Amino acid sequence: MNRRLQHVLAIPYYLWIVLFVVTPILLLIYRSFFGIDGSLTFGNYIEYFSSPYYMQMTFASFLSALLVTLITFLFAYPMAYFLTKTKRKDLWLMLIILPTWINLLLKIYAFIGLLSQTGPVVALIQRFGLGSPQLLFTNAAFILVAAYVELPFMMLPIFNSIDEIPNSIIEASLDLGSSEWVTLRRVIFPLSMRGVTSGVQAVFIPSLSLFMLTRLIGGNRVITLGTAVEQHFLVTQNWGMGATIGVVLLLLMVIVMRFTRPKEIGGSTHDA
Repeated sequence: MNRRLQHVLAIPYYLWIVLFVVTPILLLIYRSFFGIDGSLTFGNYIEYFSSPYYMQMTFASFLSALLVTLITFLFAYPMAYFLTKTKRKDLWLMLIILPTWINLLLKIYAFIGLLSQTGPVVALIQRFGLGSPQLLFTNAAFILVAAYVELPFMMLPIFNSIDEIPNSIIEASLDLGSSEWVTLRRVIFPLSMRGVTSGVQAVFIPSLSLFMLTRLIGGNRVITLGTAVEQHFLVTQNWGMGATIGVVLLLLMVIVMRFTRPKEIGGSTHDA
């Protein structure tokens, strides 16, 4: 198939990208240069970068996304590693993927029922005589639920990377006298870094702009860049500032992707 025919067949994909990726980004950038009164201005960017409120919100969003990413990694890597050792991988993978088919809103309301003051978690804590703690509408609840939602997206690329490592390499390491822990740390983990970086991108980037979880699980106590965008577009009607924060989010996402992409040596990527 020649290159010209390939481009002709790819026209629907090019149109899709232009209409639903490039055009919305250009409109977002365009709208960010207009004030609430409709005048052309750079004031939105000046206000964002000079305001302690927005800087604190940016730091809080980064910290929350970092914690969610770290927690999902700490759970996902051991799960992915042991999953590659099981005999019925397909069954376990299906059980892990199944929750992603459930509507996010349904999962959120399930956690609201679990963590509410009348829920089973608080009832269990009360049974042990530990009082009646406020679990819902806290930072901890937000981090917990966000990590649960994002966990499959961290685990699946890591599982694929570990599963693709030839058994001969692992056996060679063990034959040379390395323990399983040393083999995991010095052989398997470096060779699975492509999956780790893919998982970090898949979790960290969406976690920067969460707003439904912050509203329903964190309440108004958890404010992130995602909730700020929602407020400016739907509440204050300051679309210019909302678009400005959206542009900042896009830039942050590009920076994260730049620093987490696989390294290249001699024009080809490597995992070690």
